Amino acid sequence: MFTIKHLLLIVIVLFTQCISAAQPSVLLAKVYDETKHYDVSKYLVSEKYDGVRAIWTGTEFLTRKGNIINAPSWFTAPLPNVWLDGELWTKREHFSALSGIVRTKKPNNHDWQTITYKVFDMPDKNLPFSTRYKNYNELITSLNSPHISAVGQYSFTNNEQLTEYFDSITKQGGEGVMLHLASAKHSNGRSNALLKLKPYLDAEAVVIAHLPGKGKYQGMLGALRVKTAQGQVFSIGTGFNDAQRSIPPEIGSTVTYRFHGLTKNGLPRFASFLRVRDSL
Repeated sequence: MFTIKHLLLIVIVLFTQCISAAQPSVLLAKVYDETKHYDVSKYLVSEKYDGVRAIWTGTEFLTRKGNIINAPSWFTAPLPNVWLDGELWTKREHFSALSGIVRTKKPNNHDWQTITYKVFDMPDKNLPFSTRYKNYNELITSLNSPHISAVGQYSFTNNEQLTEYFDSITKQGGEGVMLHLASAKHSNGRSNALLKLKPYLDAEAVVIAHLPGKGKYQGMLGALRVKTAQGQVFSIGTGFNDAQRSIPPEIGSTVTYRFHGLTKNGLPRFASFLRVRDSL
């Protein structure tokens, strides 16, 4: 007998399938663990661009959650009918302004002229990354479009060379570097085939309260009270500019914070606000 319970199960299955279909297959990075001994020579290394992740489906830009990015037609016109992965990027340490441009439903041509699409993969589940790099590099070069560029990948034979490259990037304000296993085929989700190396750690937490400021921050935000997915509750009181203290991240929003290791109680040490997580 067909019951309401059966109907609900069907709705849940269909809803799950719709979400799965809407979200593109995206490779996500794990954190580079300095206690492990990686063979650096097996990886291709590039700068980690602090931009908005954008998957080109061949016809439109999608976020990693499957939401459409409304780019101007002139911006997407040179892009071919192939699957590309990359970052929409303006310049180092400019994420907040970039996010505002990309979020706009009706794209502003003047603002989009400051953006470059940094392509770092041409996903193919049958090809190793070393081949995919060659393919996307040749493709983007052939497009000869100033706002579309191929992210360069570099090979190093030892950790000293990797450290030298990492230092050169971070000293210029870069966020860090990415290590992509040259032999790895494309996969969905987090993988040890892709590692991110930063001068600090970062993580996410949900805002549960606004703590009032004191002194020069009287009447403004003093700190965010946040809760991690693991249930840890702590405060973030640094990293905000005056505009963010005047209009703080909403309660219930997810923020990214940076920190330097953990305390003996397992809480983030020197937690500092980085940004509101892109909800696209």
